Amino acid sequence: MRLHIILRYIGVVLLLNAAFLLISAAISFFNGDSALFPLGYTGLISALFGVFPFIFVPSTEEITNKEGFTIVVSSWLLSCLIGMIPYVLWGGEFTVTNAWFESVSGFTTTGSSILTDIEALPKGLLFWRSATHWIGGVGIIIFVLSVLSSMGKVGMVLYRAEMSPLATANFRFRTTRTLQIIMFVYVGLTVLETMALMLCGMNLFDAITHSFATIATGGFSTKNLSIAYYGSAAVETVIMVFMVLSGINFGLLFVTLLGNMRALLRSTVVRFYLAALFAGVALTAFNIHGTVFSGWLVSLRYAAFQVISIGTSTGFATTDTTLWPPFSQLLILFFTLQCACSGSTSGGIKIDRSVLLWHAIKKRITKVEHPHAVVKAKIDMVAIDEDTLEASLLYIILYIGIVFVSSLIICGMGVDIMTAFSASAATMGNVGPGFGLVGSTGNFNHIPEMGKWILTGDMLLGRLEIFGLLLFFLLKKWK
Repeated sequence: MRLHIILRYIGVVLLLNAAFLLISAAISFFNGDSALFPLGYTGLISALFGVFPFIFVPSTEEITNKEGFTIVVSSWLLSCLIGMIPYVLWGGEFTVTNAWFESVSGFTTTGSSILTDIEALPKGLLFWRSATHWIGGVGIIIFVLSVLSSMGKVGMVLYRAEMSPLATANFRFRTTRTLQIIMFVYVGLTVLETMALMLCGMNLFDAITHSFATIATGGFSTKNLSIAYYGSAAVETVIMVFMVLSGINFGLLFVTLLGNMRALLRSTVVRFYLAALFAGVALTAFNIHGTVFSGWLVSLRYAAFQVISIGTSTGFATTDTTLWPPFSQLLILFFTLQCACSGSTSGGIKIDRSVLLWHAIKKRITKVEHPHAVVKAKIDMVAIDEDTLEASLLYIILYIGIVFVSSLIICGMGVDIMTAFSASAATMGNVGPGFGLVGSTGNFNHIPEMGKWILTGDMLLGRLEIFGLLLFFLLKKWK
């Protein structure tokens, strides 16, 4: 591998982080808060280390797949490392472990937090916290490639290394065009939600930071009570609409925007996604009516927000779901594992793999009934090759295995089983809240330090879809 080439492209990522750090520092300056030095100092350091390799290392026409994976994973890890520095310098609740947890949670759009008093943070630091969601939501490398669209073959290698194979299969455009579409939809949704939230009474700062968190399906709020702070059905409705949209493949959203509504309606994955959310909301509302809330309308309101929030891996909260009946909690745990569509900003196993699993089951049943039949699994009349089917099934097994092992280790640290399992599932799925001590109105501050490091590992594994991170640590074995 050519280290100087790797450093050049990592340098671009550092410059991207520096830009948002300096914007955050500017917000601190205008508000006269205590985060100016931590943010400004980190921004300058990030810019300095980013600009030197970018200037002095010549660009190249091609990079290898090995170099591409190294650039992608190193960029994620280094961004998380840079992101924790302002927290450590500012102090407060941020020990080194807590700062790393908050930074990884931000960039991976998990939204889990160690903070017991979010509103104690200065505005500049709150903005940086939300900005890490927005940078990581669309993918750090995707963000960079959309800015530097002249990377040519280098961009193609990095794009393939960053994007999920399931996501790229849903785009029918050239790499450059795909990147433009992703960023157009991403920025467009953010702007539209910001304006809608302001119309609902939010101030500009809260509207931007909550839009960052919604479109990135992250869940960081600027308020201790999350969305419950506003007590507004209008705010909740706007956020629900944009959470659902952010969970759909961006390529399909773009095609729909061009007037081809059929593509969206004909998509098996999207139909399953919307049907699952609808069923989850209806079942949860029925279950909590009379046990948690007395009226049908209020039951539907809270059920809809919480199911959509978890089902899209956003993780905002309007109520304490740890007080809900076990049936509703199990439904929410199901959505914590599954989440939304590939090609969106959502985490989890993804609806696409659930659909593939269903087709694999149908295929096996058909083969048992007709042993000599040639059966192909199909989605939207397109045959799924055996490698894709096998990879998806292996991913599901490995995903659940990692959640189980993480839960087991954290239980061994003295944490109760519900907290341990839901925390592992929520961080692996980049969802945010779980149950028990880490419920929708709680935080992860009570998790032992070693447990927090394990959970941040889960966050990175989930965001890089397991194999990306595993391949990085097996680079020496690549031919």
